[in-house]
Amino acid sequence: MPRRFFQRYMPKPDTLRRQRSLRFIAPLIADPGLWQLTRRSVANAFSIGLFCAMLPIPCQMVAAALGARFSRCNLALAVGLVWITNPLTMPLVFYGNYRLGTLLLDTPLREAPSRISTRWLAEQMHDIMPALLLGSLVSALVLAVVANVAVRLMWRWHVSHHWKRRRQKRRQRRARVEAEFDD
Repeated sequence: MPRRFFQRYMPKPDTLRRQRSLRFIAPLIADPGLWQLTRRSVANAFSIGLFCAMLPIPCQMVAAALGARFSRCNLALAVGLVWITNPLTMPLVFYGNYRLGTLLLDTPLREAPSRISTRWLAEQMHDIMPALLLGSLVSALVLAVVANVAVRLMWRWHVSHHWKRRRQKRRQRRARVEAEFDD
């Protein structure tokens, strides 16, 4: 995971600080430790962002920002990754979490009517909530751990691959220079 790749797509802290709507969190944005791009900070940001994305709570971005603040990882990545569960993907993700919860609790699935309404959902929430919460927590924990390990491994692989390429280029340059001196 090259640092330049993330820097290309991340917002600049100065740009965010100048926005009027974000002035109330200016001290949080001003902390340079929350904008570092190291293997640890990126891996932890992936963990926090994906963990918060799987939770069926309001204000997931606020939870991710607080998690990034307390764990001293990259703020922009943690908050941005929450958007994996956006309004289009949220029903599918939370339904999958509910199915996982019913499997773990060994409870029967609630059959949905042909037309799902908010009234039906509110009436069934008492029965649905334990399975949804358990499934969401399990999937959030598994996804956070897998993401953290995967980012750290990919980052290591990328760095070692880059070093090997540099070493190879140096050898080729050295061979060309030696060939010129031999002639």
